[in-house]
Amino acid sequence: MDFRTESLADLAARVRAKEISARELTSHALARIDAVNPQVNAFVAVDGERALAQAAVIDDRVARGEDTGPLAGIPIGVKDLEDAEGFVTTHGSPLHADDAPARGDSILVARLKAKGCIVLGKTNTPEFGWKGDTQNEVFGATRNPWDLSRSAGGSSGGTGAALAAGMVPLATGSDGGGSIRIPSAINGLSGLKPSLGRVPSGGPTPPGWAGLSTKGPMARRIRDVAYALECVVAPDPTDLSSLPMPDVPWSRAMNDIGAPLKVGWSPTLGYAPVDKQVLDVCERAVRVLEGLGTEIVELPVVFDEDPIRHFLTIANVGTLVAVAPYRDSPAFARIDPGLAQSIEWAEGNVSAFAFKRAQDACHLLNLRLVEALRGVSFLITPATAAVTPLQGEVGVINGTPDANWVRFTYPFNLTRSPAGVVNAGYSATGLPIGLQVIGPQHADVGVLRLLAVLEDHLADDRLAPVA
Repeated sequence: MDFRTESLADLAARVRAKEISARELTSHALARIDAVNPQVNAFVAVDGERALAQAAVIDDRVARGEDTGPLAGIPIGVKDLEDAEGFVTTHGSPLHADDAPARGDSILVARLKAKGCIVLGKTNTPEFGWKGDTQNEVFGATRNPWDLSRSAGGSSGGTGAALAAGMVPLATGSDGGGSIRIPSAINGLSGLKPSLGRVPSGGPTPPGWAGLSTKGPMARRIRDVAYALECVVAPDPTDLSSLPMPDVPWSRAMNDIGAPLKVGWSPTLGYAPVDKQVLDVCERAVRVLEGLGTEIVELPVVFDEDPIRHFLTIANVGTLVAVAPYRDSPAFARIDPGLAQSIEWAEGNVSAFAFKRAQDACHLLNLRLVEALRGVSFLITPATAAVTPLQGEVGVINGTPDANWVRFTYPFNLTRSPAGVVNAGYSATGLPIGLQVIGPQHADVGVLRLLAVLEDHLADDRLAPVA
């Protein structure tokens, strides 16, 4: 068995049909983690005994003829920024490394478990999810299964690497500036940042990056993402942004799909330098879509300037609020130096006026996006501006190191748009390169469908070569 070549629907159906047991799936996942996690460091906590006990409950229910759900027996990892009962939510930080285990699950984890999933453990993240490289003092660096010297991306890098290495077929992620899309793109996965509110982020703790971050399941292929999303999208009264229940099951919408009539292609969004290798691979992918009958409309400028300052204003203030109560803790001196610099910048430079202007910028950026989408169904861009960087280093764009090699993702957190990525091809050294698809407000299903079309015509059977 290789989770990377199996669909979620088929695995769960086989469990319900007693062709394979939940215990067998869980045991396979645990064995795979034992075999490759020492190299990759995707999982930072695993409780095999508890997972096998959960699997036994699923198998007993199957034996009694009970409905065990559309994800029956599917083993999952949970990103270490959200709660899973019995596990410490460390946020990848010394400030929380010694916290008590969570007494309950996040809304996303609870919904996945209610549909039959089995929680194996927690996946790695940069401290408080603050950057696009998964590395922290508590657990160290997560390495990319395609090349162990390379970054796994972030902040859902542990989840992305676990999926690419075949440790689990499904895991959770969150995306406040590209944190589902970046690790999906550079680990050779398809992924979706749902519209804000599709997957509720309610519960007792206010969301940290107000209006930017959304949670969602991650998998290797987009139909699995859609299948898992169908199990978790629904409103929750504790989330001020949660959206109504979709009218049609999302997995059903993935059948009988064709290429759209017209899409916009923006190679730079108007401000972003792009490495030639990345651009060449993405342009070839766009031509494949054109060959399917889609009219490609090139959009040289979508935004007049890089909205990075507006993004950092909102994100860094959110992190400052999360970290500030621990200033007197001895562990505060051990937080990531880059994170410390970011919150110091927020504290010293972001006035109430500046914060309101950043919020206003979200509205204005969406107006620009609406205008760019006029006459086309979707917008396509590169997913990243550079090929996967070396672990702990910045991206390189046409020979020049560039810390902001993720310029293409955070604008669409500011606009709250549904946005996803698909593997478009590979660099000269065999590293995955992603293509990004952005849709109008709440057009999640349309983005999923276009990603599936692209996946069908671009993807090959190549798997990450980690042993």
